[in-house]
Amino acid sequence: MRAAILREYNADLNLEEVPEPGCEKDGVVLKVLACGICRSDWHGWVGEHPRVKPGQILGHEYCGEVVEAGPESGWQVGDRLIAPFILACGSCPSCRSGASNNCADQRLPGFVEPGAYAEFIAVPRAHNLTRLPEGLAPVTAAGLGCRVTTAWHALTDRAALKGGEFLAIHGTGGIGLSCLILGQALGARVVVVDVVAEKLEHALGLGAEAAIDARKGDVAERIRAVTEGGAHVSVEALGIEATTNASIDCLRPLGRHVQVGMPVGHTAFQTINMSAIYLKNLALFGTRGMPAWRYPSLLGLIGAGRVDVAPLIARQVPLSAASAELRAFNGPTAPGVAVISDFAG
Repeated sequence: MRAAILREYNADLNLEEVPEPGCEKDGVVLKVLACGICRSDWHGWVGEHPRVKPGQILGHEYCGEVVEAGPESGWQVGDRLIAPFILACGSCPSCRSGASNNCADQRLPGFVEPGAYAEFIAVPRAHNLTRLPEGLAPVTAAGLGCRVTTAWHALTDRAALKGGEFLAIHGTGGIGLSCLILGQALGARVVVVDVVAEKLEHALGLGAEAAIDARKGDVAERIRAVTEGGAHVSVEALGIEATTNASIDCLRPLGRHVQVGMPVGHTAFQTINMSAIYLKNLALFGTRGMPAWRYPSLLGLIGAGRVDVAPLIARQVPLSAASAELRAFNGPTAPGVAVISDFAG
C-alpha cells in the first residue's frame, strides 16, 4: 500500500510502498476514506512530540471502510466507521469510570502505531469505533476523530458551558473553529481571537459575535470589554504561553479556562499568571480527546441539523501534499483545515 512516512524531522514525508497491515482479533483494517491534517501531526513532524519517532506513519483523524474484521471486533466488511485517536482498553479503572480518554493502556495510531497517512490502517480495540452516519461525508467526518470531539468534550464535560454564557476562543484553527460552531449550538455568545485577519473574518462569517486581532493590543482587556466583564469560559487552542495567559486573564470571577492546545516540547513548561487564578477564583481544566461512548451526543446534534461541521474543511488534498500542509503550520495558517481525500495522488 502507499503511505507517507516520517523519515526525518522537518523534512518532506517519504511516499513509499509498504505492506498492508494485519488485522488483530479485536480490531479491523480500514480502507482510509479521509484523514485530517492536524497540528498534533505537526508537533510530531517537527520532533517535539515525545512519542513520534522517525519511521512513523502520521495521521490520527480518520474514517474508513472495513476491508477486514477480526472475529471479536463486532464489525463487518463494508461498515464505514469513525475512530477516536485514543483507543482505550475498556477495562482499566479510568475506562470503567467512563473516562476512557484517560485510559492507562492507550493505543495511539498516528503517534506510536502506524497512522492514516496511508491507503489502509489497522485499528485494534474496535469497540472504540462508531458507525459513520448516513449523509455525513467522509471528508467532513474525518475531523470527528480529534478536533470536533475534543472541542465537544472540552465545552460540555470539562467547562460545562451554558446557554447565554460568553465563550472566548484563542486561536481559530481546527479546534478553535470547532469550539465556535459547537459553542453556538449550545447557546453561547462567542468571541474569537487570532492574528490572521482572514481567519477572523471567516469566524465572523460563521457567527462569532466579536473577533479580536491579537496584534492590536491587550487581548484580555478587550475581551473583558466586549463580554461585559469577562468571559465565563475561555478555550486556549494553541498551547503557547501568550494565549494561555490571555485566556486566563480574560475571564470574569469564577470563570473556567480550558487548555485544549497541546503544550509540548519547548512550550511544555510555561509562566502562568497564578495571581489571576487566585484572586478571581478561577477553575482550570485540561482536556485531551473524548471518551468514545460520548459520540452519540455529538452525532445526534449533527444528525438533527443543529451542528454543521462542513465549514471546518477548507481544502481536500492528495497524500502527496501532506508535507506542504504540515509545513504551513510553521507560521500563521489560512482559514479552515486540510483533509487528505486522495491516497493515490
